[in-house]
Amino acid sequence: MNRGHILRTVGEPMKAIQTTRARQREFAVLHCTRSSQAATMTLAPGGESSESSSNEHAWAEQWLYVVSGTGTARIGHRSVKLQPGSLVLIEKHEPHVIRAGKRNRLVTVNVYVPPAYSGDGEPLKRRRAS
Repeated sequence: MNRGHILRTVGEPMKAIQTTRARQREFAVLHCTRSSQAATMTLAPGGESSESSSNEHAWAEQWLYVVSGTGTARIGHRSVKLQPGSLVLIEKHEPHVIRAGKRNRLVTVNVYVPPAYSGDGEPLKRRRAS
């Protein structure tokens, strides 16, 4: 399920993943373990994530880190401004929509716990919520 460039030292469990190429796609799974998953999301200026994303991974927490660009995250009934360096936790079952600002792409790195998407970016089948 690995879609990024992984630099490995033989015999070492640590992973270093180059994300630059993956940022060219709207959503790309970078790497997955049994307990977590990393992905990039790139939204065009004025673009937004799907409202259905809250249903796609209701059993998984999502940590969203802004690499570049600005925008907003609507989580439940609250909105948070996003800028480079912002880190947002979206808890399980929280409805959410991420919107890019009007001038620049919004590039994020996301960590899902547990994994929420297949290697090609399709939502995994719904799991029993914990």
